[in-house]
Amino acid sequence: MSQFDVITIGRVSVDVYPLQVGVGLEDVTSFGKFLGGSATNVAVAAAKYGLKSAVITRTGNDPFGKYIHNELVRLGVSDEFVSGVTGLNTPVVFCEIFPPDDFPLYFYREPKAPDLEIKASELDLDAIRDAKIYWSTVTGLSQEPSRSSHFAAWEARGRKENTILDLDYRTMFWNSPEEATAQVSRALEHVTIAIGNKEECQVAVGETNPMRAADALLERGVELAIVKQGPKGVLAKTKHETVEVPPYLVDVVNGLGAGDSFGGAICYGLLQGWGLERMLKFANVAGAIVAGRLECSTAMPTRDEVEEILEGM
Repeated sequence: MSQFDVITIGRVSVDVYPLQVGVGLEDVTSFGKFLGGSATNVAVAAAKYGLKSAVITRTGNDPFGKYIHNELVRLGVSDEFVSGVTGLNTPVVFCEIFPPDDFPLYFYREPKAPDLEIKASELDLDAIRDAKIYWSTVTGLSQEPSRSSHFAAWEARGRKENTILDLDYRTMFWNSPEEATAQVSRALEHVTIAIGNKEECQVAVGETNPMRAADALLERGVELAIVKQGPKGVLAKTKHETVEVPPYLVDVVNGLGAGDSFGGAICYGLLQGWGLERMLKFANVAGAIVAGRLECSTAMPTRDEVEEILEGM
C-alpha cells in the first residue's frame, strides 16, 4: 500500500450553485453543478498542490454518486475509500449568493447523509495511521456510526503528528450546541492541530476571543491552534510561538469555499516544513482566491497562483 500525503474524512455533496448573483433561489434561472463537501474540498485543494490525497466518505448508489467518483478522479483525489450506501441519496446542497458576506446554504441530507454511514469496520486503519496528514471535521461527530468511526481512526493513529480537526460546526447537523461541545471535547484529546473560526471556537472551548480560544485549545493538548478571524486575519499559536497575519482582501463572489482552500493550503505548508508566518500568509491568499470565485472544489488555486500574489504583496 502506498502512503498518502493527505487523507480527509467526512462530508461530500453535489453543490448546485446559482449562476446569478444577488438573486434568491426562487428567481434563479440557471445553476452550475460542482463537487462539494468540506472534507472533500480540502482533499481537492491538497491535490491541486501536487499532494497525494484521498477522501473517506460515502455516497448514494445513484447518478450523483457516480458523478462524485468521476470528479474526484478528474481532480486528482483517490476515490478508493469512497463507497455507496443502498437506500440513501447522494447529498445535494444549494446556496444563494449575496456578496460580500451572505451565502445561505440549503442542505438536502435527509433522511440521512451517506457520509454519516461511515463504519469503523470498513476503515483502512493502516492508511489512516500512515498518512502524513489526517484531516477530520466536527460534522462527522454529529451522528453514529460516523462518530464511532472517527474515534476508531484516531485511536489507530495514536495522536500522530499532523492529525487535524477542522472545528467546522454547523447548527443544522446537531441536536444542540451542548452535544457538539461534548463531542469536540473528546475529539481534542486525539488531535494535534485544531482549526476554526471564532464562533466554532466558542462551541469547542467556550471562547470567542482569538487569543483565549487558542490558549484553551493548547490547554487541551493541541500542539497548534489556528483561529480564523475573517476580515481581521488569522491567529496561530503553539506553546512557544504566536503569529498573527492580516487578511488578503478580494472582491468576494462566494465565500463558502474559502475555509476549505485555507485548509488545503495549511496541509501543503505543513508538509513543506514552512514556519507559521509563511504558512498562514500562503493559506490566507489561497482562501481569498476561492472567495473571489463562484464554486468551491474546482476553484482551488495552484501554488503558482498563490505565490504570484504573495510576491506582489
